[in-house]
Amino acid sequence: MTTSTLIWVAVIVVVVIAIAAVGYALLQQKRRTRLQDRFGPEYERTVAEHDNRREAEQELRSREQRVADLDIRPLAQDSRADYASRWIEVQERFVDAPGFAVTEADQLVTSVMGDRGYPTRDFDDKISTLSVGHAETLGHYRLAHEISGRAARKEASTEELRQAMVHYRVLFHELLHDDAPQSARHEPGGR
Repeated sequence: MTTSTLIWVAVIVVVVIAIAAVGYALLQQKRRTRLQDRFGPEYERTVAEHDNRREAEQELRSREQRVADLDIRPLAQDSRADYASRWIEVQERFVDAPGFAVTEADQLVTSVMGDRGYPTRDFDDKISTLSVGHAETLGHYRLAHEISGRAARKEASTEELRQAMVHYRVLFHELLHDDAPQSARHEPGGR
């Protein structure tokens, strides 16, 4: 091989490596954008909780995989009506027993989650699972749960309890009326 041939081979190898690197960077950016779109504010929260963005994104992809393995299903119409009726009762009890009503609201949200096929073992597990399809409402759920915890210790004002009910209602209604299967979410034609 001549020197000029070696130079051309080296140039071609460098160009191929550069194209591969650009392709890899574009693929990573596309994956990142998809995760940001899917998880919304939960994306940034997860990144802040991890040592680096790569670990956070792996955690989010892991959540997606766990949820894909679940049998998340919409509620039957009669179950929806029953839950809607129970929610009205909880709201009515708020007037006389706001702390108790907030506890009931939390239990009702957990019950809906369970009937839909979501795991309900503990709060962190619920948050992790809900983040995949309901990331936009997680802020409401976190605030409601935090106020509920303070209410259990008798440290929440009536106004805070009212806010907790509003926050629980956002997630409750979304879970109650969401018919899209998890696999169809955030896909063309999905939510």
